[in-house]
Parts: sequence; C-alpha cells; structure tokens
Amino acid sequence: MSHQEIERKFLVKDESYKQQATACIPISQGYLSLNERCSVRVRRWGEKGFITVKSHAVQGQFSRFEWEKEIAGQEADELLALCLPGKIEKVRWLVPMEDGLTCEVDEFGGTNKGLVIAEIELASEDQPYVAPAFLGNEVTNDRRYFNSYLSQHPYCTWNG
Repeated sequence: MSHQEIERKFLVKDESYKQQATACIPISQGYLSLNERCSVRVRRWGEKGFITVKSHAVQGQFSRFEWEKEIAGQEADELLALCLPGKIEKVRWLVPMEDGLTCEVDEFGGTNKGLVIAEIELASEDQPYVAPAFLGNEVTNDRRYFNSYLSQHPYCTWNG
C-alpha cells in the first residue's frame, strides 16, 4: 500500500460541476497537530470518520506522504472536540472526469465561505488528465489553499 498522495489543486471558475456531480458529502475536519513537518487531521465525512497524517509538500512537487485510517463517525466527533481552534467546514462534490478520474470540488463554509477548490488525485506526478472546463488557475503549490493553512488563516481574513 502506497502512502503517497499526488494531487493537483485548482480554483473553480463556475458552478457547472454541480450538474455533473454524482455525490455531495458534508465534511467537518480539524487538526490535532500542525507543525512545519506534518499535520494530524481528524475528518468527519458523512457518516464515516478518518484520522490522517500528512507531510507538508515540497515546493514544486505534487506528491507528499499521507497515512489515513478509517474510524467510527462517533470517534471522529469525539476527536474533533479535542482539535486546535479553526475547524474546516465544507461540502465535497464528486465529479467524474472523461479519463476515469474523479475531480473533488470543495465548497467551503464558515470562515472560509466563498472559497471553492477542486482537486484531482493522480497515480503519478506526470499522469495525463483531461481538465474539466470549470477548473480555473492551478494553486497546487500555493500553501494558502491547503486546508491546514485555511484552518489557521481563514479565507475571510485574506485581503484581495
């Protein structure tokens, strides 16, 4: 089992993804630990829970270490209560792509309301994909768009 996450992140230009989506899932997440090397995240995804350890990305690369374990939804709720201030609330839309991949579009709520980011997970950094028309500028290497950053520096506080 590989523990590498390879993803590309994009801003979203319009809401056409909603008509193409096959699912819409509410997500709540918080961080038990955040430091310069990694983060430990707790996520409630619909009825399921997950605990995830992620390394921080290396500039210019799309891959990073990720270890994730499914836990019971109630356990996730209990751990979310212990998280650092700055929880993330979002709705994730799952959009099938022409090439068999799935584009995950996150509509943020709370202090990050107004931000919409799409992610495409790849098997390798050079895997080709057909970008959906609703994708805007790529922000893969802009740490401001990482959930861990948004939890501490909400979108509503950004100037311009």
